[in-house]
Amino acid sequence: MSLSQRQVEAPIDRWLKYTGEWLLRHQRAIRALQWGVVGIYILLIGVPVVLPLPTNAAHIWNNVTLFAQFMFWGLWWPFVLLSMVLVGRVWCGLLCPEGALSEFASEKGRMLAVPRWLTWAGWPFVAFALTTIYGQMVSVYQYPGPVLLILGGSTLAAIVVGYLYGRAKRVWCRYMCPVTGVFGLLAKLAPVHFRVDREAWNEWEKPIDQPMPQVNCAPLVPIRTMKGGSDCHMCGRCADFRGAVTLARRSPMHEIVHVAGLRMRPWETVLMIFGLMGIAAGAFHWASSDLFIEVKQAAAEWLVDHDSTWFLEPHLPWWILTNYPQNNDTLTPLDGILLVSYILGTAALLGAAVCLCLAAATSASGQWDARRFHHYAQVLIPIAGCGVFLGLSALTVTMLRLEGVSLPFVPVLRAALIAGAGLWSVALGWQVAGLYAGTALRRSTATLALTLAALVGCASWALLFWPL
Repeated sequence: MSLSQRQVEAPIDRWLKYTGEWLLRHQRAIRALQWGVVGIYILLIGVPVVLPLPTNAAHIWNNVTLFAQFMFWGLWWPFVLLSMVLVGRVWCGLLCPEGALSEFASEKGRMLAVPRWLTWAGWPFVAFALTTIYGQMVSVYQYPGPVLLILGGSTLAAIVVGYLYGRAKRVWCRYMCPVTGVFGLLAKLAPVHFRVDREAWNEWEKPIDQPMPQVNCAPLVPIRTMKGGSDCHMCGRCADFRGAVTLARRSPMHEIVHVAGLRMRPWETVLMIFGLMGIAAGAFHWASSDLFIEVKQAAAEWLVDHDSTWFLEPHLPWWILTNYPQNNDTLTPLDGILLVSYILGTAALLGAAVCLCLAAATSASGQWDARRFHHYAQVLIPIAGCGVFLGLSALTVTMLRLEGVSLPFVPVLRAALIAGAGLWSVALGWQVAGLYAGTALRRSTATLALTLAALVGCASWALLFWPL
């Protein structure tokens, strides 16, 4: 008896099961949709580069460059992040242009075995950190050249990796995509996933008159042992496979509480704490930081006093540091050094504070255990994801306000989202602490330490919108 026969009861369960199987039956239409997105993506990153920069009289609706900027940074990226929390990695499986191109190249390429160096677990953090910092150095949110350089470069790398490695697989997406780690973290909160019934899998028998069924899991997920949605691209290719896989609902708390602690993933912790909660926060903070301005002024005075004015002039090309004198927008080498230092310093400071709180929670739960430390770190995913979403959506708000669109509800919505994410993390912390703490006192103490970690994260993002 299949999973659907034994477990599907409510109308929403039947609808989800049907949706998963619909995806399976319409893979050709999904592939056509992906190629449509590829076409739009190429136009958005390619056309603005050959056009003059927009003037002050230009608007989103009459200027291709501003329209592309709004589509990428005002709509595309913030709401792709939001979709991860709502429906898992549907974007990756059904729409992502990089994934589609990488898989297509893998189908036509050399099909070499994936080398060991490429599967290093630290690549998602390194790629995220480098692209985030470099994006700030070249003002990727404001100019089309950096967009083509960063997004186009990532896409080209995805195609090359796909051409070289795997057999119709998304090797790039699994191991090296700059946002695969971020998407994997946020997808743990999704209330839907493809659930695998191990009992139904083992009981399944192949019909005598049919060949052995096969499924191509492009992101290289071991379907039989899949317990969460972190790595699954939600493409639907495995729906009803061996009568054991179905699209199903779950609690948004389930994966973090009951799955995330089964396997220790230190690089996920580094990505979330020092990447999403540290580097990303610094990247959004530095441009409006009074501390940055004060340090810059003091450093500039010192350089002038020591006849080292080279650092105070915008010598470097736009693809190293922002250099658009026609827009009165340039960065000097001093700006670049301080920018990178500010972002890394913010990451180190916030990361250290969060790690201390997590260490306190781990110790309060009993004897020190590294796996428990990393499991506790997972409870901060709601805050990390909410912060990056708010940072990117701030660009949306800014662009709309420049077009005269008033959004008076935004401050209240931001406060509600930050508070909600913080409470969500505390609730997760209480549940996870219950798995490890032997007494109510230990559980409460561990939860208090996790609450402090959540407050650090909430405060860092609140200060972006309501500085002291």
